[in-house]
Amino acid sequence: MQLYFNAISEPGKPGSKWKKLYQTHWPAYKTWLNSKGTANYPDLETSQAALKKFMPEMWPTYQRLCKLAKGDKLAARFLTGFQPPAYISGCSQAVTTGKDIQLVRNYDFHPDLMEGTQLLTSWNNKKVIATSDCLIGAVDGMNEEGLAVSLTFGGRKEVGVGFGIPFILRYVLEFCSNVAQAVEALSRIPSHMSYNVTVVDKTGKFKTVQLAPDKAPLVTDAAFTTNHQGTIDWPENAAFNKTLERSSFLNKILSAKKVDSTEVADAFLKAPLYNTKFKEGFGTLFTSVYQPLKGSVELRWPETSLQQTFENFQEVYKLINYEPAQIAAHNWNQPAIEMANTVEDPFEEQYAENLDWQESITEIMVNAMAQAHPSTNEKELEKLRGEIINDGEVSWQAVAGFWSKMGAGYYDSWRN
Repeated sequence: MQLYFNAISEPGKPGSKWKKLYQTHWPAYKTWLNSKGTANYPDLETSQAALKKFMPEMWPTYQRLCKLAKGDKLAARFLTGFQPPAYISGCSQAVTTGKDIQLVRNYDFHPDLMEGTQLLTSWNNKKVIATSDCLIGAVDGMNEEGLAVSLTFGGRKEVGVGFGIPFILRYVLEFCSNVAQAVEALSRIPSHMSYNVTVVDKTGKFKTVQLAPDKAPLVTDAAFTTNHQGTIDWPENAAFNKTLERSSFLNKILSAKKVDSTEVADAFLKAPLYNTKFKEGFGTLFTSVYQPLKGSVELRWPETSLQQTFENFQEVYKLINYEPAQIAAHNWNQPAIEMANTVEDPFEEQYAENLDWQESITEIMVNAMAQAHPSTNEKELEKLRGEIINDGEVSWQAVAGFWSKMGAGYYDSWRN
């Protein structure tokens, strides 16, 4: 399994390089959007109104991108970021402060569903280095004023009215200069799914904001997050991605005396933080290390890395190979492995006795659909089973699409 990774520099208004990025990835995004249908998603007018209401400063950039997209109406709706189809990722992230200020995170997703692009831009008079997503959005990044941001999935099924989180993170990087401004923006702009967003600036201040579509944002002092928000709302997902095991591991590392930022960053390339379930959509595609005081970002993989700064940003083209067997055999530093082995997975015993949990979650969703839509016949339910579980493995993209359909339908109330 492979991913072609690009680092692209276009330090000005969006132009020919963004247009090439759009031409490369838009066909896949268009297929994804069309596969979801239009019944549960807002029209262009509603989407643009939402953008103007919650992120008005992005409007000129949005218009320029639409022009580069040659007026494609579906692309124009997508680029607003409002109410995209649901999607599920994994991820772990942690902040260290003191001598070194650092935000490090793993991005866990399927290689076929990632753009594989790091962008240096200056769309709104502020240089930004970010990992691109949804063409206009970002899953993590830092601006030249030393504000870094990243996300982890919040581990909840609810889908509501709001923006996709990559679009919100892009806004934060474009228009915020410090943690206080970032927290204000994150608390004000609605997210359509649950995420934990960590922000840190060059003063060492940091916050983690728990976003959800069905409750008010919660601003915390958490220095690390995985894929839940306090309690476990989705046990099957928590068991699959081992969110509590990873959280316990990070807690032990950050609670140690004289925490070394380098050791923390290195731990993200080891189990249990580094994941190899690439085919199941939960492999670690990259580790990003942001250092606001130095204005630097390092992207890491087990066998290679890429160091960038705002002053010295290099355009590169890398082929990343994701081979679980080779990764598992890599000679990691022993102390971190020993620490990882002391962490207990609270779901391990439960699911050791119930090895067919993937079949169980499939039946839960099929039964939920049958109850919500009594007219659904057995043939349609069997088709749903096949979409959710394939060759004995749950498709988490299918799960996200299912919950999106079950949770949609509030646009009229928002517009009123």
